[in-house]
Amino acid sequence: MHYLITGHTGFKGAWLSLLLQERGHTVSGISLDPEENALFSRVKATVFLENDIRCDIREPKKLETHFKDVNPDVVIHLAAQALVRESYKNPMDTFETNVYGTLNVLKASQQIDNLKAQLIITTDKVYKNLSKKTGYLETDALGGKDPYSASKAMADIAAQSWISSFENPSTAIARAGNVIGGGDVCADRLMTDLIHSYSSGSIPKLRAPNSVRPWQHVLDCLNGYLMLVDNLVQGIANSTWNFGPDESQCKTVADVADLAGAIWGVEKSWEYNIGDHPHEASLLLLNSNKARTELGWSDKLNFQESVEWTTKWYKNVFNGNDPLEETLKNIRDFELI
Repeated sequence: MHYLITGHTGFKGAWLSLLLQERGHTVSGISLDPEENALFSRVKATVFLENDIRCDIREPKKLETHFKDVNPDVVIHLAAQALVRESYKNPMDTFETNVYGTLNVLKASQQIDNLKAQLIITTDKVYKNLSKKTGYLETDALGGKDPYSASKAMADIAAQSWISSFENPSTAIARAGNVIGGGDVCADRLMTDLIHSYSSGSIPKLRAPNSVRPWQHVLDCLNGYLMLVDNLVQGIANSTWNFGPDESQCKTVADVADLAGAIWGVEKSWEYNIGDHPHEASLLLLNSNKARTELGWSDKLNFQESVEWTTKWYKNVFNGNDPLEETLKNIRDFELI
């Protein structure tokens, strides 16, 4: 099948492009330019693509033209302003990209006659955070205190409204978060900050070492998305879905730093960053039983393996290994599990 990915130059998008290509699919992408030193550029992902298009999803007319020209079988919408702290600096851009951009994608998809399925990706941060220890269900209330979380909750609600109000191809919404894996370069993400410190010989500073997150390897997350798409193509699973590890795999920020530091081989893996920081939820867990029981999805990698695969990717590349070969090795090893 021919997949069109919005946000294909981002971290998840680059991994998804290569995973789909490894599975024998045709892949096209629409996105802004990749960030400096992004995985997309380091693995020269453009050579694997049928179409590699630069377009801002806030430009609806251009977006519709590109969608018609590509004429895909499946659309996966990843494009977003995806950082909490950046959303405090540029809230208007965050709301415009995440809310109106998502609606523009949904409208553009209506212009494709043979579209079999589309998947809208939001985030685990769409839920109104009540520090639930049992994890949020797909039916729980949405909300968001910071601009990023609020914008994604708005995008999720807007997508649900669009799906129920207008004629669309088979469509679902997927919620996941705190995905890790080799090649992420976004500032203010834990593994990116840890590896930058370890590789430069400094000690990383953690602003919230006791915060708990559902850490998950990017390939486990993407595998869930693609299992969902397979069901959508068959005309089922048109709803919202969580994709996160089980509760036993939810660890603190400090747990991640301690394990990554040990794998990298540093004497001190982190120290506390004292100071005032923008609000971020201290506890955020997902209940993904729906995906496990109805789709048959489950994580292939546990917490330790996810951190190990991620840290070793960075360490091997730091020591001179080719980023593309490291990425493809992860994908091929994952597919054999």
